[in-house]
Amino acid sequence: MPPTLASLVHHSALKLTVRAGGERLDTPVRWVHASELTDPVPYMEGGELLLITALKLDAEDADAMRRYVKRLVGAGVAGLGFAVGVHYDETPKALVDAAEGEGLPLLEVPRRTPFLAISKAVSAAIAADQYRAVTAGFAAQRELTKQALSDGPEGLLTALASQVDGWAALYDASGAVVATAPEWAGRRAARITGDVERLRERVAPASSVVGGAGDGEGGDGGDGSGEDRVELHSLGTGRRARAALAVGTAAALGTAERYAVHSAIALLTLTTERSRSLYAAEQRIGAAVLRMLLAGQPDHARGVAGDLYGGLLDAPYRMILAEAASASAGRARARAGDADADGGGATVSAEAAAVLAEAGGDLVGGLGEVVESAAARSGEAVLVVPDGERLVVLAADRGAVVAACAQYAEAVGGARGGSEQAGDEDELVVGISAPAGPIAAGAAYKQAEQALSVARRRGRVLVEHEDLAAGSVVPLLADDAVRAFADGLLRPLYEHDATGRGDLVASLRAWLSRHGQWDAAAADLGVHRHTLRYRMRRVEEILGRSLDDPDVRMELWLALKTTASAE
Repeated sequence: MPPTLASLVHHSALKLTVRAGGERLDTPVRWVHASELTDPVPYMEGGELLLITALKLDAEDADAMRRYVKRLVGAGVAGLGFAVGVHYDETPKALVDAAEGEGLPLLEVPRRTPFLAISKAVSAAIAADQYRAVTAGFAAQRELTKQALSDGPEGLLTALASQVDGWAALYDASGAVVATAPEWAGRRAARITGDVERLRERVAPASSVVGGAGDGEGGDGGDGSGEDRVELHSLGTGRRARAALAVGTAAALGTAERYAVHSAIALLTLTTERSRSLYAAEQRIGAAVLRMLLAGQPDHARGVAGDLYGGLLDAPYRMILAEAASASAGRARARAGDADADGGGATVSAEAAAVLAEAGGDLVGGLGEVVESAAARSGEAVLVVPDGERLVVLAADRGAVVAACAQYAEAVGGARGGSEQAGDEDELVVGISAPAGPIAAGAAYKQAEQALSVARRRGRVLVEHEDLAAGSVVPLLADDAVRAFADGLLRPLYEHDATGRGDLVASLRAWLSRHGQWDAAAADLGVHRHTLRYRMRRVEEILGRSLDDPDVRMELWLALKTTASAE
């Protein structure tokens, strides 16, 4: 600990005598300063032991001494040292009374003790304290490193909590609590997740200090938190934090404790954010495994993956494809050979802007972080492969990763503000396959692509392939080209009906809905079956098509359904 007034009084070589403020000798001394100014306060920082000989002071004037001492106390001076045998043979009573009245420690310095000796003593004590802090910091670093290597982040947090005499917690990229030490710190760590999320919104590296609010019931609420002081630090080397560390203590950290916290930050950064080369290598392995699965070589894929993905490749899994709506729409237009844009998308709402800001403007990259974080929390294996503007994810069926993906998509959809179509840029579309096994990876990929295409067409964030089979095919035809075809095919019939010469469209719909059964269709229309036969011949004459052709009947039925859904 730093030197105090008491340690100077007990220093045998200095021979200092306490004349006032003896109850405050435990005050730390930051430095020693000698000044004969009548008002040295503008040159003080607080925490100094001020040494004087009263060269320019009337130390026997009670009013002057009260004003002088009051200014020193207001400036945060630790104590006052008065040299006797220079201008005064003994410490003036006016100065002693003023110091006693303000509670300022007053030390009498004998003539044989030079001010320089006091300065050297304080300087040596400060240097020794700093050396002890550095030594303790290195010892803490060795212990934290040992625990990190043997017991991982949990062991490191336990060692850190012991070093700072408090508690520590680790949060993942989503702001969820990953580990705490001691165990009672879990409740305290959970109460400051809002502060952790605000820290994550700042550019890394970032830190903040929050005060413990207790539990509103007095005491420590059974979790030992009390009114603790909590430091939050982001972890990671990139622009966005990949984790966060919280350290709670009863008071501000000392030098040794600060060394320990900085060592923990460095070690946890190495633990939570693997080196770029290792991460790139894992991504290359994942891409190779995915290519082998899609090529129908599951055995080779298992051989390359080894234990990297656990039992993911053998259990039922889902294939997830995600990309920005702008990229997805561009790919669709390229496939259709349409060089024209589809028109302006919906305006991104303020909530959507907040979601984009949270993901750093990259919703696809944000989804990748969410699924990896969910996998880390649940212990699930996950295969994440960036493929150009597309993200490919292989995740266990009914697992935490698939659920996290759905929740993320729901949040993005909610931020979209209920708009029916994705914006031109930044918006997200996701397609999820039905459950599949290793031999069906290619089929799962096609299913995910189909679901992705439907999500783009319908203006939805996420579509699961299983939902497509459970619904109707008609919504899949909600496309301008399909509507144009339907309108063009049926226009002659609508124009005929507009003249009042018959109801061919309704008759055609009734006849097709009854599968060509004349009596049933005529009964639905309330006409004679011969009338219906005449109307169907008129339909063939006007369209120039035979209703005996099943393809013609199918096209007419789909055209009727398409125009009906648009009305």
